[in-house]
Amino acid sequence: MVSPMSHDRRGPGAETGSPFAPQTAEETAAMLDAVGVESEEALFDIPEAVRFEGDLGIEPRGERELRGELASLLDGNDDLTEFLGRGHYDHYVPSMVDHLSDRSEFLSSYTQYQPEVAQGFLQALFEYQSMLVELTGLPIANCSMYDAASALGEAATLALRSRSVSGTRILVPEHLQSGRREVLENYLTGTDAVVETYPMDDGNVDVDALAESVDGDCAMVYAENPTVRGTVEENLQAVGDLADDDAVFCLGSDAVALALLSEPAAVGADVVVGDAALGLGTSGGMGLGLFACREGFLRQVPGRLVGASEDRSERRAYTLTLQTREQHIRRERATSNICTNQAWVALRVAMHAAWLGPDGLVSLAEDCVRHARDLAERLDGMDGITAPVHDRHHVREFAARTDRPAADVRADLEERGFAVHAIDDHLIQVCVTETNVEHADDLVEALEVVA
Repeated sequence: MVSPMSHDRRGPGAETGSPFAPQTAEETAAMLDAVGVESEEALFDIPEAVRFEGDLGIEPRGERELRGELASLLDGNDDLTEFLGRGHYDHYVPSMVDHLSDRSEFLSSYTQYQPEVAQGFLQALFEYQSMLVELTGLPIANCSMYDAASALGEAATLALRSRSVSGTRILVPEHLQSGRREVLENYLTGTDAVVETYPMDDGNVDVDALAESVDGDCAMVYAENPTVRGTVEENLQAVGDLADDDAVFCLGSDAVALALLSEPAAVGADVVVGDAALGLGTSGGMGLGLFACREGFLRQVPGRLVGASEDRSERRAYTLTLQTREQHIRRERATSNICTNQAWVALRVAMHAAWLGPDGLVSLAEDCVRHARDLAERLDGMDGITAPVHDRHHVREFAARTDRPAADVRADLEERGFAVHAIDDHLIQVCVTETNVEHADDLVEALEVVA
């Protein structure tokens, strides 16, 4: 295509007013003539039944007006101090992460198919994978998943594909976050697999009940550490032993907790999934899914893996080594369609983890244990509340029993500017990290009134 600059010295978009459609009318006519059509509309075959002929009702406006309208709309949101968790955690993200990840070579790189122009991004993703390998003890980690829920779904389909004996039962804890359960069931739609729950005992796995459920028809056993209620799971080795002969053992966790808790590989985990909990704030629920596994599952891993090799000059070089999505290989051999540039979020996770360093990551995890313990002790000392409900160690969050209905306590706290979870008729859940611990005194004062 001839550059519009050669015809119009005013620059791209001078006639159209858009930098994204820089062609002049003459150039557009020449291109349409070259492909043998009379109009741009003729390039698109849109069935009449799905054509939209109406008006969207969106009035054009300038940037200033649009920013003002959005600011006014956002001002209508409740200004609450959140003590919310249950899988979405707010940790302070250093400004370095924002500044470095906003560099054009990262933002403009969709997927790193061309290694000769994407070495920096590929190396960062390789470092991200290496960090997951160190945290989990498992030798294989892919370079991004959508979120913890889809990672769990991918683990279940991997278990169904890879097991040597037939089985269709996926066992999950009864205290599983509802959203993750729903995504898991969606992933298994169209298969013979069924999702079943096993009981919990004081917030952790009921090992005896689980032992009665695990048999040759079990494809995967899923457990979490920490659990959705924040408890540290003390029975992981027993769970791994139960799953060893008959099922894949999948463990859910996050990058911060993994810096402090038992290494998944050491307790028999075959697959580790979860949320990174680094690189982003809570973002309204958005996160980044983790996925690591044993080497035997290498060719069953969803998504992509970045590998290290050498170029013709024998210099270290990086490339997308395995790509198992259906667009890259024969459909019958594909594992999933995980593919989007969630890699940019993985890049931010790697930057955040590198900024913290090993000692900083452990220190952050220890603070998450200490803050939860201290706040639970303070709440347990007031009338109308027992905290924590579970006699366990906790990471970030804990459940507390309220004499009043939990929904009423939550609503009264919301009127006073605080947000907590109501998880049962008389159970609330409180999550505290370094980003809201400074408001713990105010929460305690509010609970003394409403509890």
